[in-house]
Amino acid sequence: MQEGSGQTPDERVEAPELLDSPATAGAVPESQPGSVQVIVEHQRTRIVLAGEIDADLGPDLQEATSDAEATGLPIDIDTRHVTFMDSSGIAFLARVATRTGTRTRILHPPETVRFLLEVTRIGELLEVVTDEEPEPAHDHGLPTIGPGGRGGRPSPQPDDVA
Repeated sequence: MQEGSGQTPDERVEAPELLDSPATAGAVPESQPGSVQVIVEHQRTRIVLAGEIDADLGPDLQEATSDAEATGLPIDIDTRHVTFMDSSGIAFLARVATRTGTRTRILHPPETVRFLLEVTRIGELLEVVTDEEPEPAHDHGLPTIGPGGRGGRPSPQPDDVA
């Protein structure tokens, strides 16, 4: 029991007016529980990490590794929403980087993740992508439509049209 409150910690309830006050409206909590999602795209598998990546996510990180490997596709790990990462997260990155046949990309690492990649040297095993890179153009042999008209030829002028 806490002195002065007359309630145990489990019995305390926040006043509803404090939960919805303007001071707390839209505020981002200091810590967010971690999450892991595996998204299979056309040519790559994307693992999206968010929040606190720590030992609590160990089983989820193991499952994500297995699911991503099972696709047989190159793997991207999106870390833009990571707020914290401990050695469990670093071990996950190292595991994915060393168990796949292609170089794993880590996308949009925040400063805290970049620091850990540098200090642990795990970043040497990964391709770090800070900006989204456009997919390479596919040469399909057909003319393309763009600002300069079709296939680089000048656009037809009104006099050229029959």
